[in-house]
Amino acid sequence: MPVLPITHMTLYKHGVGFFTRRAKLAGEEVGLSFRVEEMNDILKSLTVLSWSGGQVLGIDYATPQSREERLAGCSIRLGDDRSLRDLLVSLRGRRVRLVLDQNEVAAGTLLGLDEVSAEQPLATNLVSLLQEGSAQVQAVGLHRVVGVEILDEQGASDLRFFLQTALGQEDYRQVTVRLTPGEHDLSVSYIAPAPTWRVSYRLVLDPQAQAGPRALLQGWGIFDNRLEEDLQGISLSLIAGMPISFIYDLYTPFTPERPVVKEEARVAAAPVEFTGAVPEAEGPEEMTLGAGVGRVMRAKMAPPPAAAPAPLREALAQAAPAAAAGAALGELFQYVITTPVTVGRGQSAMVPIVSADLGYRKDLLYNGAKLPAHPVATLRLQNESGLTLERGPVTVIEGAEYVGEAILPFTVTGGELVVPYSVELAVKVQESHGSAREVHRLFVKGAYLHFEEWEVRWRQYQLNNTTGAACQVLIEHPRSPEYELHKTAEPAEKTAEHLRFAVEVPARKEATLRVQERRLVTRYEELKRQSYDGLRRYLERGLIDPAVHEQVVGLLKLWEALAEAEQQLGAIEKEREKIFKAQQQIQGNMGALGQAGKEGAMRARYVEELEKTEDRLRSLAQGEKSLQAEVERLKQEIAERIAQLGG
Repeated sequence: MPVLPITHMTLYKHGVGFFTRRAKLAGEEVGLSFRVEEMNDILKSLTVLSWSGGQVLGIDYATPQSREERLAGCSIRLGDDRSLRDLLVSLRGRRVRLVLDQNEVAAGTLLGLDEVSAEQPLATNLVSLLQEGSAQVQAVGLHRVVGVEILDEQGASDLRFFLQTALGQEDYRQVTVRLTPGEHDLSVSYIAPAPTWRVSYRLVLDPQAQAGPRALLQGWGIFDNRLEEDLQGISLSLIAGMPISFIYDLYTPFTPERPVVKEEARVAAAPVEFTGAVPEAEGPEEMTLGAGVGRVMRAKMAPPPAAAPAPLREALAQAAPAAAAGAALGELFQYVITTPVTVGRGQSAMVPIVSADLGYRKDLLYNGAKLPAHPVATLRLQNESGLTLERGPVTVIEGAEYVGEAILPFTVTGGELVVPYSVELAVKVQESHGSAREVHRLFVKGAYLHFEEWEVRWRQYQLNNTTGAACQVLIEHPRSPEYELHKTAEPAEKTAEHLRFAVEVPARKEATLRVQERRLVTRYEELKRQSYDGLRRYLERGLIDPAVHEQVVGLLKLWEALAEAEQQLGAIEKEREKIFKAQQQIQGNMGALGQAGKEGAMRARYVEELEKTEDRLRSLAQGEKSLQAEVERLKQEIAERIAQLGG
């Protein structure tokens, strides 16, 4: 079966590759072998095209079963060390012709194999045959059998199936592309799992260049050949970016459950007829039922005549647009390796993908959350390479010496590269921070005093330069959309997450940066919980209007009077309960006394005490009624005054 070599490979950063195989060949079948774990991607993406005008009739592949499952209906089973013995046992009941030594032949229906001795099977075991056209059984020694011809077609077919199944590896699946007869210029493309490609960079600095400091940025793409074949002179593309990709199980057969509907008893309808549609034009005698991936379904008709080659846009409507080296592919960016690539099986390779001469400047950047205590020597470059740079490690070389390394971030054309490559130990930074609240405005609304306050926070950076030269340090301060700068100079730069403040630090001296931020927050307190002293302080600071101050003071006095009246009501209730308990005790004592003598005199004294408690209860009731009226009046007046304050 013809073999299609890989001619192009595109590698991505998310664990897949796009492969193209192409060759000129003759025949009606082409075989492809894939790992089992690749089959879902293959069935999802496999595209086959005959550029010579031929036609793809279909694609076959083995149903996903284990070797034992595929051999379940096969009558032939052979072991690894006794294949002839196992063959003869499996052929029992089938017609065979045995070729014996001394040019003899024995033919008939195989009865079986008699195993007399396991120690010497060839010398002692016998093969029995029922001779054709008679009832005579012939037995020959197994050691005499030098050949077996299977005269039963089913047995021969089972043997061929067993051998084909045994030849296939459990980890691989065969995919067969079926074509119309003739010559083909065939291409097959698909995606399959592949190791991600990586990139590493070198930055070679030249601070003494005539046009100012320049840096050579060199990038190398690294990839691996994990395929089961050598790659010879293929074209290679490396894609920066991350297209959406997923695994969809198309390989495992799935049969959904269906509802069971019982048959209805009904009278059969009379037959009806429909007129056949008239085709608009005569078509070929064979119709191909899909050239995509799936089990083959073909009508038994003659093959179509060969057609002229079609343009690519007609052959593949969804084909990707052509791209030059270093071109954008929508949201992606493609590095096209312009020279053929050869990589052996199980080998890896590095190919140059970036080479650009860029201007740069050096900065000292400090970010305490990323690296406390010291700033980092950083290269600042503009990506003028014309290429999108994929994320990867970069080694910095200056004056033919290694000076540090960093991670180059994913950077589009025109974006800025910030490369922190070395810690500046001679400059030390210490941080301190704090916060406070300042009342901005007060206002009364309803029964509440509302406070508008500035929440002020500050962070101070103390820089100490122990070098003999002045330096500038860019301090990265976290950026918060809720806060605004307050009594602080504007930053030199802004990023999405930070404000950068430039601080000049003289040689062997210190410098300080204090960053203050504030935000306005609102809270409220109940008016009745305010104190006269607190209100007076607000009045003295000009935070509250004098008229409002007087109104609030009047409200406080009303609340005090209300609290006193409610306290008196509570005292009345407590005294009433005390009187009730005393009356119950007196009445209990009276029940045990007689009407005459000393008991009668004592009873009279108890009656007198009861009369006094009743008088006191009537007095308490009158006082309670008066206090309740006062409470209602105070509440009404408080409500009216609160309404006058705006609530």
